[in-house]
Amino acid sequence: MEQSQLLSYCWYNNNKASYGDTYGALYNWYVVETGKLCPAGWHVPNDAEWTQLTDYLGGTSVAGGKLKEAGTTHWNSPNTGATNDFGFTTLPAGYRDLDYFKNIGNRSYLWSVTEISASGSNRAWYRLISNDISEILRYSGLKEAGFSVRCVRD
Repeated sequence: MEQSQLLSYCWYNNNKASYGDTYGALYNWYVVETGKLCPAGWHVPNDAEWTQLTDYLGGTSVAGGKLKEAGTTHWNSPNTGATNDFGFTTLPAGYRDLDYFKNIGNRSYLWSVTEISASGSNRAWYRLISNDISEILRYSGLKEAGFSVRCVRD
């Protein structure tokens, strides 16, 4: 196993006391794909499930706002479009790159369990929710990055 695969999770700024209870841990994709993060009867959503949720909420242009915690207790202003209509209460936990942490208060990066299908790819799909837009965006990220995880019922 590569060293990058061993760094399976951490807390923002490696500070569990300050960030752990509110934002949870940031996981790399290698631990996400093990299927062991969620309790029995739950799983990390795949890319198609994220798309299904986005479509159900009215499309990419509004789904981010409907999934974000309303207000500015945790989200930096302006927290555009935040209604939390779905009760998902996404928080802006930021992310961990291999060498630094970034965007707490501004963005939520949420893994899917779906990796990019290109041969030899070191990337997987995730969703991005930001404080300055109501959209939910789909990107691919390096599997070593530390992002948040949400579990969905089987």
